[in-house]
Amino acid sequence: MDAIKVGLFGLGTIGTGLVKVLEQNRDVIRRRLGAEIEIKKIVDLDIISDRGIRIDKRILSTRAEDILNDPEIRIVVELIGGTDAALAIVRKAISSGKHVVTANKALLAVHGEELFALASSAGIRIGFEASVGGGIPIIRILKEGLAANRIESIYGIVNGTSNYILTRMTDAGSEFGAVLKEAMSHGYAEADPTYDIEGIDSAHKLAILATLAFGSPIPLDRVYTEGISKITPVDIEYARGFGYKIKLLGITKISGGEVEARVHPTMIPEDTLLAQVDGVLNAIYVNGDAVGPTLYYGRGAGALPTASSVAGDMIEISRDIIQGGAERVPLCAFRKEDRIQLPIRNMDDVMSRYFLRFATADQPGVLSRISGILADHGISISSVMQKGRKSDGPVTIVMMTHMAREKDVKAALSKTDVLDIVAEKTVLIRIEDGEEAAG
Repeated sequence: MDAIKVGLFGLGTIGTGLVKVLEQNRDVIRRRLGAEIEIKKIVDLDIISDRGIRIDKRILSTRAEDILNDPEIRIVVELIGGTDAALAIVRKAISSGKHVVTANKALLAVHGEELFALASSAGIRIGFEASVGGGIPIIRILKEGLAANRIESIYGIVNGTSNYILTRMTDAGSEFGAVLKEAMSHGYAEADPTYDIEGIDSAHKLAILATLAFGSPIPLDRVYTEGISKITPVDIEYARGFGYKIKLLGITKISGGEVEARVHPTMIPEDTLLAQVDGVLNAIYVNGDAVGPTLYYGRGAGALPTASSVAGDMIEISRDIIQGGAERVPLCAFRKEDRIQLPIRNMDDVMSRYFLRFATADQPGVLSRISGILADHGISISSVMQKGRKSDGPVTIVMMTHMAREKDVKAALSKTDVLDIVAEKTVLIRIEDGEEAAG
C-alpha cells in the first residue's frame, strides 16, 4: 500500500502542527509504517488565512461532505474542538466506516461512551492520545504499558495554564489576577480562561483517565471540580511554611470498591517530583499494584507536542489497516463485555487532610472555641500556626488536620464561619502527602 489517505477537520494551531509534523518527518514515518500518510482533504471554516505552512490549495475545503463522503479517505482527524459540530462529524465518520483520531477531551468526556459503543459495533478505531497530556503518551501507557496492573491511583497536573499561574504566584508572590493577565499576554491562557482556571479542562481529562484506569464509565458530572481562582499568595506562603506547594491536581483512586474522581487545588510536599513540575508543563503520576509509582512528564499542550500524539494515533491505525487486522487493543483499555459500572464516591465521603485558614478577632479564647467545634465533628488538629495582626484587622490562624471526612469538615466550618469572632469565610485546601502523592 503506497498511502493511507486522511481527511483533516480543523486547521488551527494543532491542525497546522500536524501538517508540519507529517511533512518534516515524512521519511521516518514511512520507514516505520511502510507507507505514506497523505492528507487528501482539509476542511476548515477559514481556508484563506496564511498559516505559515505550504498547503496545496486544491485540498482545502469548507464542506464536511468532501471528507465524509470520500471512500478513499480511511482516517478522519477531528481537531475543531467543541462538542456539537465535532460530535456530528465523528458520528458520521463512524457510520461511514472511517477510523477517527481526535484531540477533543470535552467531546470524549461528555459523549465518549456513545462514540466508543458506536465505534466498537462498527469495528472502527478511535485514537485519542492527544486528548490528555499533549505530547505525553499517557493513553497508550494505561491501555498497553501498564495493562498487567491494577491501577490504584492517578494524580495529574494536566492543565498548563493553571500550573503556570500557580508557579508564578509561588515564585513571585503575585496575586492571581495579575498572573492571569500575564499568562494571557504570553498566550498561555485563552481570552476566556474559565475552563482552565476553574478546573473544567482538568475534569474532562481526569474523566478519560479514570475510565481507562478502572474499566468503568466515569460521568463528567460525577467529577468534583474546583478551580484555582480563590488561591492567594497568603495561602501559598503558609503552604511553603509547612513544607508544601499548591498544585491543581486531577485525582482518581479506587478504595473499598469505589472510585474517587476530583479536581481541586491540592497541597503536596515540596520535595516530591510532582511538586517540582512548574510552568506550563504537565505531569501524570500513576500507581499500579505491580509496577509501583511511575511518573510521566512533558509538554501538555502546544502545536507540535499535541500533533505528535495525533500523528502517533494515525500511524497506529494505519498499521492495522495495512495488516488488515481487527482491533488489537480495546478502545477503553478493557474489553467491552468486561467493563463494569463501579460506584463513584460522593465528595462528602472523601477522606483527606486539610489546611484551614481562619481570619479571627484578636482576643482570648478564639483558638479554643474553633478547635472545640472541630473536635465536636471528629476533626483532629495536627498543627497550628497563629500570627498576630499587623494592623487593626483580623488575625490569622492556620490549622492542619489529620485525616477527616469532607462532610464533617464542611459541617464544622458551617458552625465556625458564623461565629462573631470569625471575620471571613474560612479558606480550605486539601492535602495529599502519602506515598501515593510522592511522585
